Amino acid sequence: MLEIFVDGASAGNPGPSGIGIFIRGEGHLIHIAEPIEPTDNHLAEFLALRTALQYAQELGTTFIRAFSDSQVVVDSFQRRQTKNKHFRPILHDILTLADQFDYCFVEWIPEKQNKAADQLARRAIHLTERHVRKQ
Repeated sequence: MLEIFVDGASAGNPGPSGIGIFIRGEGHLIHIAEPIEPTDNHLAEFLALRTALQYAQELGTTFIRAFSDSQVVVDSFQRRQTKNKHFRPILHDILTLADQFDYCFVEWIPEKQNKAADQLARRAIHLTERHVRKQ
């Protein structure tokens, strides 16, 4: 099982943005800080989850337990819908990816339990290219 912690950050609304992903399990310990196009914080949170699931797919896992401090992302994933037209295409991508795993759960956690992903997302705002560190 992979445990994946995701976060999105924006310095403005919209503004410079980044995503942070921390993956552990199945012999992996991966830190990803990736700058994204300027956007708002909510959209960055959705993009972080989509990117994390893409990475998990590349790792060949079948069981994912993902964590986000974004209630909007978690609720949308669990209900499999969103009323926000800007989030719909990304949620569709997320659900399509999630359905390819045997098990894929996304759970809400408080911000204080998501510090690794938060720090990576904040760092990504200041990067010009993706930074991946594997241990």
